[in-house]
This record gives sequence, structure tokens and C-alpha cells, in this order.
Amino acid sequence: MTTSTGAWLDALENELQHNILGFWMKNTLDEENGGFVGEIDNQLNVIAGAEKSLVLNARILWTFASAYRIYGKAEYLTIAERAYSYLLEHFLDKEYGGLYWMVDAKGAPSQLKKQVYGQAFAIYALAEFHHATGNAEALEQAIAVFRALEKYGYDPVNKGYIEALSREWEMTDELSLSAKDMNEKKSMNTHLHVLEGYTGLYRVWQTEELRVKLAELIDTMIDHIIDDKGEHFLLFMDEEWNVKSEIISYGHDIEGSWLLVEAAEVLGDEELLERVRKVAVSMAEAALNEGIDTDGGIWNEAEGGSLVSKDKDWWPQAEAMVGFYNAYQLTDDRRFLDASAASWNFIDKYMVDHQLGEWYWAVDENLQPLAHAPKVSAWKCPYHNGRACFEMIGRLKSAIKETI
Repeated sequence: MTTSTGAWLDALENELQHNILGFWMKNTLDEENGGFVGEIDNQLNVIAGAEKSLVLNARILWTFASAYRIYGKAEYLTIAERAYSYLLEHFLDKEYGGLYWMVDAKGAPSQLKKQVYGQAFAIYALAEFHHATGNAEALEQAIAVFRALEKYGYDPVNKGYIEALSREWEMTDELSLSAKDMNEKKSMNTHLHVLEGYTGLYRVWQTEELRVKLAELIDTMIDHIIDDKGEHFLLFMDEEWNVKSEIISYGHDIEGSWLLVEAAEVLGDEELLERVRKVAVSMAEAALNEGIDTDGGIWNEAEGGSLVSKDKDWWPQAEAMVGFYNAYQLTDDRRFLDASAASWNFIDKYMVDHQLGEWYWAVDENLQPLAHAPKVSAWKCPYHNGRACFEMIGRLKSAIKETI
């Protein structure tokens, strides 16, 4: 096991530093308008005039802040500082607080609504930048966004968080994240990333007000956003948690299984952690039994017992590698270890663009890259694959130490 673990570790280190981080440093800087370009196609052509999304910019900041914290390399700090400065200069709403959803190619606000998902990623990124650098302003900004979410986005009657609000933090009918999402008051996806943001913030700001909210959010997700069997997330709900979708998202299930454990571990609440561990293993088991193809890749979504699509997107593969390894650590069940290793093999063979760098958006049912899907976009970022490498490198290093 030690030899194969070592080889896996070396491969991930190379993938992270050269193919992922190296790609973003080399190809994505917007030298004309500042910050980072909004979209690059699969052949590395920059799409002129593309909007720049809060999600992309925050994820770049989180990824390179994490890379600097772990490796201490000046070039990673340079990119993180660039993302941080651009976020505060162009996305921060200096009148109403919070951050805009989109800016145009030149950095002027273009979509003004306060999407809670985007605010969560800002908290996540700002907290990590503070964690990596000690920057006090970044922590202050993260706390300010957290308090704005609690003031305006929190549902005090039913708990949880409303999907989106207007620029002025008032109710809006424009709730959905994207064209493929339902226009409902609450979603799994937003709650999962609020959880992630609050977990990152609690690492560096361990106050009672945040502890209470993070613990409540974990309970809310188990009580209302995971199905009665403890196997799958429910994707869309109304204000009172009535379910509006029957689609299963295998990528989110396996991602959420390990993010819930991480949140409970950061809180240090043993009783809550025990509850979360059971759910995490149950969700990983369901994903393993229902969502994995014979080639080791994880499917995107299913509904009514049938696949919604036979494509395999990049981000579920990254999350599967971590989620299954996390389940292995919780259970010592070799099936999960094998599934995690199979995920990496699938990624390396089919998802990684070994010629131009980074990962393809997706491969089709014949395992061919989707030619017209972007390499960089409002949603295509270095966070899922970068974070998967950070997580696996740390976990594999611990496994090697335990065998010495």
C-alpha cells in the first residue's frame, strides 16, 4: 500500500502544481482590464467581452490562497493578491454590502443581485486568504458578509437560507443560480456552500455566534436537505422545505458527504460529528452503489432510476476521489479506497488535458472531451480539482506517516 500511495501522492502533486495551478497562472490573467479573463474555450481562445463571475473570482482566490498557505510559494501569493484586490475593487458593493453576482469584462457591475451562493464563496475565499496571509481586512470583510447573510438571507421561521435577494437585500423573484436550476426559494447547492464558507470562517474566527449558526446549518441539512434514508440530497425546496425536484446529483452527494464531516470536525462537537459520520457513510455507499460507471467515473445526475445524461463532468470526478477516500478513512472499508483510486485513474486518463493543461469540462458517453465546453468560465474554475488535490495530498501524506 505504501508504494502505491506514494506514487499516487507524487502524481497528485504534479497534477496540482504543474497542470492546474500552472495553467491558471499562465493562461487566465487579464492584462488589459485587470483580474482574470471571464471565459476561455477548449482550444485556449479568450472569449472577448465575457462577463466575469463572482464565483470564478472567489474560487481563484480560495485556490491560490490555499496553495500559498500550503506551499509558501511567492507566485501563488501573487495570484491570490490579484484575485483579492479585484474582488474588493470590482465585486464589493460599497453602498449596500455583499458582492455583485457579475461584472462586465472591464469590471463594471453587470448583474447586481445578491446570490447567496456567491456570498458564501466570498466568505470561503476571504477567510482562506486571511488564513494564508493574516490579512486583517480580509477577515473583516468575511465577517461583514456573514453578518449580512444572517441579517437578510436567513429564514428565522423555517431555518436555512433564501436563494437570492436584490442588490438592496430585498426579496426578488430572480432566484435561480443558472438556466439549468429551478427558480425556488431554497436549494441544496446554496446550503452546501454556505456550510463550506462558514466552516472556513470558523477555522479563523471561532466565535459563539458563528458556532451556533454552523451547528444549526449541519442539523438543518440533515433534517431537511438529505432524504429520509440518509442517502441523497434533495435539490430544490420551497420556503417550508417542501421538495420540488426528484433529481439525484451524485457529485453533490459525494461532495456533501465529506464537507459535512469537515464542518463537524472543525466545530469539535463529538455528538454532532457522530451523527454526521453515519450520514456521510450512507451517502457514500449510495453513490458507490448507484452512481459509478464500470470505468470508475461517476455519473452526473439521475431521475426516476434513469440517467439524466451520459456525460461525465469534471467536478463530480474530483469530489468522488475525496469523498470515497473520506468514507474509507471513516470505515476502513477497502471498497471506498478502491473507488477513490479508480476515480483518480479515470481523471488522469480521461479528464486531464495532458496537451493544453487543466481538465476538460466533461467527456461524453464515448469518453471523448466535449469540444465546445469552456476551459474557463463563470463556473469552470480551479477550485474543485485544485481542492481535491489539496485534500488528497494531505490525506495520503497522513496515511504514509501512519505506516512508518
